[in-house]
Amino acid sequence: MAPRGFPYADLQSFIAALEAVGELRRVTVPVDPTLEISEIVTRTVRAGGPALLFERPTRGDMPLVINLFGTEKRMAMALGVDRLDEVGERIGALAKPELPVGWSGIREGIAKVLQLKSVPPKKVKSAPCQEVVLKGDQVDLGLLPGLQVWPGDGGIFHNFGLTHTKHPETGKRNLGLYRLQQHSKNTLGMHWQIHKDSTAHHAVAERRGERLPVAIAIGCDPVVTYAASAPLPSDIDEYLFAGFLKGERIEMVDCVSVPLQVPAEAQIVLEGYLEPGERLPEGPFGDHTGYYTPVEPFPVLHIETMTMRKKPIYHSIVTSKPPQEDHGLGKATERIFLPLAKILIPDIVDYDMPAAGVFHNCLIVSIRKRYPKHAQKVMNAIWGAHLLSLTKLVVVVDEDCDVHDYNDVAFRAFGNVDYARDLLLTEGPVDHLDHSSYQQFWGGKAGVDATRKLPSEGYTRGWPEEMTMSPEVVSLVDKRWKEYGL
Repeated sequence: MAPRGFPYADLQSFIAALEAVGELRRVTVPVDPTLEISEIVTRTVRAGGPALLFERPTRGDMPLVINLFGTEKRMAMALGVDRLDEVGERIGALAKPELPVGWSGIREGIAKVLQLKSVPPKKVKSAPCQEVVLKGDQVDLGLLPGLQVWPGDGGIFHNFGLTHTKHPETGKRNLGLYRLQQHSKNTLGMHWQIHKDSTAHHAVAERRGERLPVAIAIGCDPVVTYAASAPLPSDIDEYLFAGFLKGERIEMVDCVSVPLQVPAEAQIVLEGYLEPGERLPEGPFGDHTGYYTPVEPFPVLHIETMTMRKKPIYHSIVTSKPPQEDHGLGKATERIFLPLAKILIPDIVDYDMPAAGVFHNCLIVSIRKRYPKHAQKVMNAIWGAHLLSLTKLVVVVDEDCDVHDYNDVAFRAFGNVDYARDLLLTEGPVDHLDHSSYQQFWGGKAGVDATRKLPSEGYTRGWPEEMTMSPEVVSLVDKRWKEYGL
């Protein structure tokens, strides 16, 4: 049963739905977007607290909402389900009958789902996001309550801007979620990383000696916002995926000054272009790794036009050492894409991306082990699978282990492993933000085989039986528990 108000027409509708069930609190006193909001949000997230609407930030000209996705409950509400697994189950059911194994299978799986539930975006002529239009000298990023999250940050950042680009040759649209450093009243640093599709669009534009048009939407409805973070294949349109999740077409409007479309219901839109070859220092920035990422040269967005609603609400996020709000977004991706991951790697029974591993540092996988070195085969498949290739540590357990029970996983990883034989070391690509690799963009990886070992793997001692209490005794103690007075 979908939550009350779903599908949400816009950000305001989602805020109202959260407030109606006690999942949002308003902060009515003035609060500083430089550091103070960050400390409030961090404490709230770690206490499992609500979304926060700061009505009077001391920078900017509008309220700020944050921690919308900080719990699995709110993330499920955002996507209109009671459990995040429901979305994955829908996708898995629609993707059958059997599709090809491998990357072509996962691509065809998503394409088939979207074709079966075709909900392409719909163009509209007018939109709430263009009720106010500021051009040229009127453009002023100071109208926005952008955050400085950590003391060592290089300045003000806008952390939930949905970035739109098009491939200069094919016209294929991309929607991505990247941090944006405010350089001046009308320029932003574009921190898009080496593995992202927008980076490829920019590279083609530079090769052609052309400007790359960019549009950034802030404060979209929660389904569109999630779709921007989803690790979709480059040939799958994020707005088609958002329409499938939402169950209705996403309304899009032509930008005022660039040849792109943006969600009609967005709160704020920034339109501009990147000059070929232009870079400015960007950072440092306290990222989700828990460390400051260093200053590096990144492209510069020159904003020609700024559009917004008459009464916009600014949306942002705090990044830090886990746990933090992005756990909700990462957990949604984990559960939604499980059926498609099984198409890519059929050996997988279930997986978990621990928040402490910031979702790409560690992957726990359970398998139904059938032959010698099956676990190692799965490790190598993961390291060759799209963005799962960035995983640094893969822990493989048997199917009777709950991958979400870290105590059970640790019990097996500590006790079931001979580290001279069951540890696989390799090298490969790592996340752009990984500070531990000796070379940027690539580094060492490890796979831990914590499964029961087979005689055919060279284990000849006879694997011991794990201790379990008899069901009869468990039932007896259940019935007599009150008698014990414990």
